[in-house]
Amino acid sequence: MSGIAPNSAGTPGLSSAMKEAMVPDAERRRALLGSAVGSTIEWYDYFLYGTMASIIFAKQFFPSTDPLVSNLLALATFALAFVIRPLGGVIFAHIGDRVGRKKTLAITLTMMGMSTVLMGLLPNYDRIGVWAPILLCVLRLMQGLALGGEWGGGVLLAVEYSPRHRRGFYGAVPQTGAVLGLALGNIITSLLSNSISDADFQSWGWRIPFVGSIALVLIGMWIRNAVGETPSFKKIMATRTETRIPLKETLQDHWRSVLIAIGAKVVETSTFFLYATFTISYMIGHGFQRSEILNIVLVCALIAFPFMLYFGHLSDKIGRKKVFLWGTVAFIVWIGPYFWLLNQKSILLASVAVGVGLSVIWTTYGSMIGTLLAEAFPPSIRYTGMSLGYQIGAALVGGPMPLIATALVAYFGGSYVPVVFFMIACALVSVVAVALVKDRSGLPLDD
Repeated sequence: MSGIAPNSAGTPGLSSAMKEAMVPDAERRRALLGSAVGSTIEWYDYFLYGTMASIIFAKQFFPSTDPLVSNLLALATFALAFVIRPLGGVIFAHIGDRVGRKKTLAITLTMMGMSTVLMGLLPNYDRIGVWAPILLCVLRLMQGLALGGEWGGGVLLAVEYSPRHRRGFYGAVPQTGAVLGLALGNIITSLLSNSISDADFQSWGWRIPFVGSIALVLIGMWIRNAVGETPSFKKIMATRTETRIPLKETLQDHWRSVLIAIGAKVVETSTFFLYATFTISYMIGHGFQRSEILNIVLVCALIAFPFMLYFGHLSDKIGRKKVFLWGTVAFIVWIGPYFWLLNQKSILLASVAVGVGLSVIWTTYGSMIGTLLAEAFPPSIRYTGMSLGYQIGAALVGGPMPLIATALVAYFGGSYVPVVFFMIACALVSVVAVALVKDRSGLPLDD
């Protein structure tokens, strides 16, 4: 009988194409919206810390007679969350593969919101001494745990609901949460910087974006509550094919895919934090005003949004592997001119540098990293496998990147050349990893 296949989704006798067609379009759209909104809120909370680490936390929580030492300590706490993210990925991915994607996302969004609000209420070093940086680090670790579990679930909410020939586009939507969250944080910070005095901003104004996060979390919970479990997870539960210990099976049978995922993540995470975090402190050190830098990053993040959707769509047409590798090679070519343009100390040239780097080049691979990793693992351990690879890659390079780059510039007397070579090395790691990927664009996700 044509179009008939063995039961692999709890619905006897239906082929993959027929099962896919049974998912209502309205349900797909709700899932896509829930994925995008939740992802944006999580990244807003996460990146807000990175912005404030560059301009507030160094002075208020890590005071020192040497500004460089204070800045390095603040950036070290920014990197701290990346160390814990793989653990968050393992814990919440286990729940996601065993209990469900939806329940896991509710937990992680709540945890992220609580830790961010508490940061905004935390007394600084002048008031409670050493407890201020200690408690700040504890809350930052909570953020890392939450994001470690949120990312994989948010991507799967979109990818596992997507039609197979639009999977790249669907997978790009939650990835836009990174640039939208960054933009949202910079919009609020920039508005505050321009509406109150610098003294007031340093004293209490910086706390408003953190405390205000509670409103965003409530909105995100309301939207996600209307979304059901993904078709892939429903299939797992209907056929009772869930894995008892997803981490064990992942490391035992899919360790090569995990290593490739780690390698693919290296260029995506290192270059994003080059633009979103290190560039802010680097430009401040080269005479730019804080508001000027925040506005540049804000505009470039907003421009990146349509580019991400376009490259996600393009990957559905020509394959994810091609788009990813093209973007990585483009970054290798661009990184030298990028720093040269920043060092001209021109707002226009700096805008061009960040615009090309973040809005165009980064979006090629940033838009599809989630889809690429989701396609590499079977549904029963997909949450665990992709989260493990993604979060380990972020911990190894993403979090430490601003700290490493700052230390390199300081050690080599202000020269950016060592940073250029470091970033090229990161990109080459990803070129090798992605070259080993089997491109599954357009193929059934779960079969």
